[in-house]
Amino acid sequence: MREQYDFSQAERGEFYHPDAVFSFPVYLEPDVDDFMSRLADEKGLDLQRLVNDWLRVNIQLLQSVQQRG
Repeated sequence: MREQYDFSQAERGEFYHPDAVFSFPVYLEPDVDDFMSRLADEKGLDLQRLVNDWLRVNIQLLQSVQQRG
């Protein structure tokens, strides 16, 4: 790194986007990744889509149980 940088021509907020959405990665444990990857391959789906579909089903299940209780 340089000791000093010249920001005299910089524009404040040039890369700021107030409506930007940030998604943080989720890392699967190796055994879960292996299982889900094999299942995704068998079904011809993208791993990310399969994991999201599974999570959505679990969310719906949890919400239905919570509404009963």
